[in-house]
Amino acid sequence: MIVKDAFIFLLPLLAAAAISFWLAWAAAGIFLLLLAVFVAFFFRNPKRSIPPDPRIIVSPADGRVVNVERVGSITKLSIFLSIFDVHVNRSPMRGRIEAMEYRPGKFRAAFNHAASVENERNIITVAQGNLKLVFTQVAGLVARRIVCWKKKGDPVEKGELIGLIRFGSRVDVLFPAGTEATVETGMRVRGGSTPIGVIKETS
Repeated sequence: MIVKDAFIFLLPLLAAAAISFWLAWAAAGIFLLLLAVFVAFFFRNPKRSIPPDPRIIVSPADGRVVNVERVGSITKLSIFLSIFDVHVNRSPMRGRIEAMEYRPGKFRAAFNHAASVENERNIITVAQGNLKLVFTQVAGLVARRIVCWKKKGDPVEKGELIGLIRFGSRVDVLFPAGTEATVETGMRVRGGSTPIGVIKETS
């Protein structure tokens, strides 16, 4: 399965490939078909098994954990997505989108920690009672288009699709007091299915 955003790239590529073959431009046609296959691969949306335990916080994205740091009562976790990872993003927990803030910025390589504060990004706050968890879609060197299918006030389920970042990116998660991160730097995670934290207190 692929997300619908893929078709704005796929249809022109397939049409161009068909025209190339019709004109007997085999090399161009093959190249365009291979490019279409890559686009379909990039926009794939595999089915995920979402942990039913309401205390579990799941990863909002596929990728590798590149940073886990404690800042006061908050733990910041950063996930780097290469161009080969699934790029759809999911809600880490059940709740309601309390706030959403888009900030324009630079396009540093997403594995650079400065990208979290300097790059183009979309900051999303999901509230569950008094518990508020913030996660951020961060554009990268190649990824220059953040897509979010939700808006402020929308209810979300844990693991529900909320958007994507095109062609390589980063997602940051801020764990507030009352929660605890359960992954370490270097671990691979899968969006919607890998537990990355736990809610210790409910409200």
